[in-house]
Amino acid sequence: MHYILSLLFILSLVEIQAQPERKSDGGRTSTYLEYLSADARMGRRTGEPGNDEAAAYIAKVFSQAGLSYAPGLTSFFQEIPFVAVRPSETYQFSLQGVTFQPGADCLILSGKGSLQQAPVVFARHGLEDAEAGTSDYDGLDVSGKVVIVLPGAPGNTNPRAILEVSRRKRDLALKKGAAALLELYQLSTPWPFFTRYFGGESLQIDDGSFSHQNNLIYGWVKDKNDLIRKGLIADKTTMSASLSSAGSTVTPKPSRNVIGIVEGSHPTLKKEYVLLSAHFDHVGAGSRGGQVSASDSIFNGARDNAFGTTALLHAAANLAKKRPARSIIFLAVTGEEIGLLGSKYYAGNPLVPLHHTVFNLNTDGAGYNSTRHVSVLGWGRTGTDNLIALAARRCKLEIYKDPAPEQNLFDRSDNVSFAEKGVPALTFSPGFDAFDDQIARYYHTVADEAASVDKAYLLRFSQTFAHLARLIADAPFTPTWAKGDKYEDAARKLYRGNGR
Repeated sequence: MHYILSLLFILSLVEIQAQPERKSDGGRTSTYLEYLSADARMGRRTGEPGNDEAAAYIAKVFSQAGLSYAPGLTSFFQEIPFVAVRPSETYQFSLQGVTFQPGADCLILSGKGSLQQAPVVFARHGLEDAEAGTSDYDGLDVSGKVVIVLPGAPGNTNPRAILEVSRRKRDLALKKGAAALLELYQLSTPWPFFTRYFGGESLQIDDGSFSHQNNLIYGWVKDKNDLIRKGLIADKTTMSASLSSAGSTVTPKPSRNVIGIVEGSHPTLKKEYVLLSAHFDHVGAGSRGGQVSASDSIFNGARDNAFGTTALLHAAANLAKKRPARSIIFLAVTGEEIGLLGSKYYAGNPLVPLHHTVFNLNTDGAGYNSTRHVSVLGWGRTGTDNLIALAARRCKLEIYKDPAPEQNLFDRSDNVSFAEKGVPALTFSPGFDAFDDQIARYYHTVADEAASVDKAYLLRFSQTFAHLARLIADAPFTPTWAKGDKYEDAARKLYRGNGR
């Protein structure tokens, strides 16, 4: 009862006092959106000038709002050492005398060299678990050989999982002395989509391993004539392969997250941090971004995610005017469109220890099909539902709870980078209840421009996001994962010793 009365008292106090974020600021939010999604930004692709310009603009807004630098920084920028990885230009592969056609039957992504009639070894998924003491290489001699493995990780073959484990697979194969590593294509994604996604230049975080990438030929192979499954896997037939690869390159292409902090007003609670996040990158311009039209080739990304970045900037400008009890980290991340890399980098290199971060409120979305709603990805999972409902009601919006569950959207935005570490997190999105034609019209298309966005709704959404951040930062409790949530164990490890 004491807890409930305390909550009601604080919430009523917050309601009585004026909050800057709920006052009209439509001109400013429109300005934010229009700058970020202007043609001059060229789609804000990570590692390109338009992205850098957007980052500089966000830093300027943070500075004007009076935000402080994060610990250890001398600016609002967290530099990320991306590299542009360009796949092999020429390659050939044959197995047991059967030729696999480049692009049609195989895709070699990296490595340099030529192998003639090299032995082939099957190594299951090509992974090992140090904690469990198991390895797919147990009992295998792969030195100087071609290793073929199953795709992705056991039970998880979505594109993001493939990206995450491929580096581990390559590093392990190289450590074991393999000359080549090929993943067997057994995915639901059509091969042409897969090769288009993985076969072009990609940005990846440089962890020092790329200097060794030419020492191992790496790629993907389709099972032509069922040769691999029937022979190598089922019958364990001894096989040999010839393989060559040349022309892959690695070029530094840095980018940056933008980070600012508002110190909390409470002498004790200010040691706890609420992390607000939004990605400001998009997919760029030209055919790399998607389907262009005769008159337009710029993917402006107004809804995805200049809209969410605008909400973050609105929160920064107004929460700094009247500081909440807990401290706030404002994190604008790059690299979301290429695998959540900006948020993953911060989660792995936090400037405020993650065990002091009590919540991540992320904002992102594919667009909206209702200007009466907001959508919550993670409803019922963090103990914040009443605060979300209160913020929406005060700003005259309704709630869609976990729309389009078949899309698994919670694990596809930057919130998951922090959830995986144990931080209670959710994504606050513009109002949509399904991926319908209204969403598809703008999602990753050249039509997603500032002029098409309902500016009154943008303001209300931004006000709701900022007000929700205040309510969470002022709450007399810390959010926690619901009992049995898949991220509960990670939280238990993260906050061990925090009294939570």
